[in-house]
Amino acid sequence: MGADRERSGRRGPARVMAYTACGFVLLAGCASMPDSGDLRGVESTPRQDPQVRVFAMPPQEDDPPSDIVQGFLEALTSDDPHYETARKYLTGDAAKNWRPDRSATVLADGPGTVSDHSGNREEANDYSVNLTGTKVATVDAQQSYSPAEGLYREAVHLTRNPKTKQWRIDVLPQGVVMGKSDFQRNYMPVNRYYFASNTVVPANAGNGTAREPSAVADPVYVRRRVDPLTQVVRSLLSGPTSLLDPVVRSSFPSGTALADDAGALTPDDRNRLTVRLNDKAASAGDDACDEMAAQLLFTLQNLTPAVEEVELRAGGEQMCSLSEDRAETVATRGSAQRPDYLYFVDDRDRLVRIAAGSNGTRAEPVPGPLGEGQQALRSVAVSRDEHSAAGISLDSKALYVGSLVSGGSLGDPVLTSGGKAETDRLTPPSWDARGDLWIADRDPADPRLLLLQAGAGEPVEVRTPGLDGRVQAVRVAADGVRIALVVEKDGKRSLLIGRIEREERADGPPAVTVLELRSATPELEEVTAMSWAGDARLVVVGRERGGVQQIGYVQVDGSAPEASVPAALTGVKEIAATEDERLPLVAYSEDLIVRLPAGLQWQKVTEGTAPVYPG
Repeated sequence: MGADRERSGRRGPARVMAYTACGFVLLAGCASMPDSGDLRGVESTPRQDPQVRVFAMPPQEDDPPSDIVQGFLEALTSDDPHYETARKYLTGDAAKNWRPDRSATVLADGPGTVSDHSGNREEANDYSVNLTGTKVATVDAQQSYSPAEGLYREAVHLTRNPKTKQWRIDVLPQGVVMGKSDFQRNYMPVNRYYFASNTVVPANAGNGTAREPSAVADPVYVRRRVDPLTQVVRSLLSGPTSLLDPVVRSSFPSGTALADDAGALTPDDRNRLTVRLNDKAASAGDDACDEMAAQLLFTLQNLTPAVEEVELRAGGEQMCSLSEDRAETVATRGSAQRPDYLYFVDDRDRLVRIAAGSNGTRAEPVPGPLGEGQQALRSVAVSRDEHSAAGISLDSKALYVGSLVSGGSLGDPVLTSGGKAETDRLTPPSWDARGDLWIADRDPADPRLLLLQAGAGEPVEVRTPGLDGRVQAVRVAADGVRIALVVEKDGKRSLLIGRIEREERADGPPAVTVLELRSATPELEEVTAMSWAGDARLVVVGRERGGVQQIGYVQVDGSAPEASVPAALTGVKEIAATEDERLPLVAYSEDLIVRLPAGLQWQKVTEGTAPVYPG
């Protein structure tokens, strides 16, 4: 529980100590709390440099109950690893039973405190308050973030020890609660990596027979300055979040944990991290050990670039060692796959391309029928191996699939829509990591989400239980187990992220289902364009209620990533990004293709529409 609010009243400075390079200093200047009447919210910690570590002060003798509550809230926004100081504000039984790691509730302005007058009987050694606020999000025991809304109200009860005359909290909610800015100061997002259970991609070796597992990012939030590296390793070993558990696997044997003597994990002067595991890990074979090390390396590298190699040990012996370079031969990861080209539709309605990441402005038609103008195109998608492409006709009625090889004809459309208006027909398509093609038919008489295996054959209708609205855009993640959908209902367009489950059938096409669709943009009234821009991040064009169009990043869990906001650009109709975050954003705006190199402003590329990277 923390604090993050405007306050008034009478009280001394907040009792929080900060550790800096100069030592410990008392952080003062917080607004005060009244000694009687309704309690107001309290500013627990002033905004500080993120490198400053904050430590709480214990309760003082003869603190009234209002100060005990205040001090407890302040203690919970500190960097105390096990909340030992916070527990000093509790009775013995309450301290023993309180589980701060069970959840974190994030409030818009932090918890306000209001006296429960029916329980305010200081003369009877009894005192009660209610913590109140407006919910923004929750983080569960698995450290998984979820947007939330509605009012928060939880009771806190205090009792006075008849012998010591000291007030302590004896009843309180499990978990912690704090304001949004305190949460951002105390916690940070990290992607843990597991492997897709049923999705593999062709290995880079090139013979087409070997297969590599696809790494899937599972984002969690950890405390920023409480040994985050060790926290993240323990979190990875605990297994995936419930949202991804049905479609991912971990290569760590069941029961694997850090060895009792592992201590705090720190890379050595060669940027190698040695991780000592318990005996459960010793049963893993060489290939499994390499995958375990790859999971750790992928996870830790998005936390700190200081880890370039991971060595695993169990039972006092080395199991395996994996370097950054070799990790990419063990598993494939979207953010590590650099596409060859950026694609778009030129002013002659053909599919054209420019080298990805180049500063060039001159595009060339792709080889094959879609670049030769055999069919005028409105939108396109290129397979992740860049061997095939799919295009939607100008009237959005027909879907064509062709090879990116010179020669040959396009053939008949592989799918047609019966929608009467262009906006009621086919969406732009999207390729997944297996080489299958996804698309939505917006026909109001028969709206469907469809999958075409290898971009051909009879479309498989994807089941979408719980979907409330009509799909307007589709993008499948590089990991092959997540899908992003723009869904329209009652004039509002929202971005939803769901889990893809496949049930293979020997006698026919697979049964494919998208489950647990969740909003990634709860604050946006309308989403007009989106694209994957990382293993667990998307770039979104949209607007808040009554606001103007804006471009920003969102995490798949609905949180705001720690990334700079792209430069403003008006009139954006389409946007393209890739999981390789080193490549520039590309957009279609005001009848032009424009790009945004890192650290620069938007630059004109050429005339055209429908920009896409492979996927």
